[in-house]
Amino acid sequence: MTRIPRRHFVMGSLASATLAAPFGIVRGAPVTFSADPYTLGIASGCPRADSVILWTRLAPQPLEDGGMPDTPVEVEWQVAEDEKFARVVARGAERAISELAHSVHAEVRGLQPDRVYWYRFRAGKAVSPVGRTRTAPAGRRARVRFAFASCQQYEQGFFSAYRDMATRDLDLVVHLGDYIYERSWGSRHVREHGVGIPTTLAEYRNRYALYKSDTDLQAAHAALPFLSIWDDHEVTDDYANDTSYTVRDSLQFLKIRAAAYQAYYEHMPLPASARPRGPDATIYEHYRFGDVMDVLLLDDRQYRSASACVDGGRPTWIVPCAERIAEARTMLGQAQEKWFNERLGDCRARWTIVAQQTLMAQDRREADDGDRYWMDGWDGYPTARRRLLDALATHRTRNPIVIGGDRHAFFASSLKRDFARSDEPTIATEFVGTSITSDGPGEASTRKALADNPHLAFARGDKRGYATVELDEKACTVGFEAVEDVKDIRSGVRRLATFVVEDGTRGPRAT
Repeated sequence: MTRIPRRHFVMGSLASATLAAPFGIVRGAPVTFSADPYTLGIASGCPRADSVILWTRLAPQPLEDGGMPDTPVEVEWQVAEDEKFARVVARGAERAISELAHSVHAEVRGLQPDRVYWYRFRAGKAVSPVGRTRTAPAGRRARVRFAFASCQQYEQGFFSAYRDMATRDLDLVVHLGDYIYERSWGSRHVREHGVGIPTTLAEYRNRYALYKSDTDLQAAHAALPFLSIWDDHEVTDDYANDTSYTVRDSLQFLKIRAAAYQAYYEHMPLPASARPRGPDATIYEHYRFGDVMDVLLLDDRQYRSASACVDGGRPTWIVPCAERIAEARTMLGQAQEKWFNERLGDCRARWTIVAQQTLMAQDRREADDGDRYWMDGWDGYPTARRRLLDALATHRTRNPIVIGGDRHAFFASSLKRDFARSDEPTIATEFVGTSITSDGPGEASTRKALADNPHLAFARGDKRGYATVELDEKACTVGFEAVEDVKDIRSGVRRLATFVVEDGTRGPRAT
């Protein structure tokens, strides 16, 4: 594996693009900008053995709907084997159009597997910072290292976790949703959204622009390719398919969802296959990383059944009704469940990573009036969870690891078909990462979760951060990386806990 002095690369690439060799002669009509058009940074994503997606958005006035004219702009891109672009291996041009907020999603093909590449853009005479990406391996590979993250409420803390992530020796980042927050909440804000809740395309674009203006987030995107899925706050809190407790008119909500999905696509390194069609978009996908890892990205928001037992209200901790266990209830939708089952049959790597949005393990809370469950998560859809775990068991999936976010706490657990039976075999191992910044549950909450759910091996919600995963022939090693003080922009990151899952076993083991 090629070793790169990551910290030096990140610092240098974001500081200046003028050190790299020039593109050459400017083509077409001259294009000028009122300010730097790359205010939102650059990014790469969706790495395969021979391709990667390169992203940027021209936005000289990022919080004023970009500040671009309605006319298209040609944006050139280059990919090289070296940071100074002496060995350019691919180049091309994309039309950045106003209908997509002058964003660019360049699908670069014909690359070599398991290779580090550098990339950059040019519009007119404006050259972007230099980014670093990596293609997926195609065959045998000693190991794969990645981070997973979620829940980055801009107001509640600084993105120090991303600054740390950018310096790590990682192959990629898996983002599990809540990339933006649509509403202001929480306490001890260190910065502000400055405006209200977005409902229109222009407002969602401005919210993404605010978040992506953060230099630590830009550094992580410039250093590492991302695989990304959404959760609820990219649209609105705790929505389910076409229903929302905050917007009761489903037609009006679908208009909002269409705007939110388009803004998500415009600001993430996603392929054209993920481009929304009105309020619909396909983000679930299968990625392979040689013989080490298969990744199945899931979407548990867009197709799920309406929240049970809450009569249109907010899904929260309640004593459930009979509706919760109805066989027809789904978290993924019938088509995605079928796709998941089919893709499991094609997972041939040593480790299968099921990347989804939230805690999959049961989180039962005993109470005097009956057991309570959180209805917005998998506990609100237990038959759908059982079908997913049955699929893993039926296919005898080798070393299944489920990862999630959403809960603003670290969890490690054993996933079982029937959590009430102590002798039930473990089907998969689960790790949930805490939030990048969003406020988490108190100590009493996580302590009760551990007391009431013996299949939970670890739960802690007082720290913000992310998780790292290293996979090799012998084991999956997961580190819970905690920011020391999310309110301090200079804060460091330290390892909070480490877990190992050995090849051929099920369940986390603390080390």
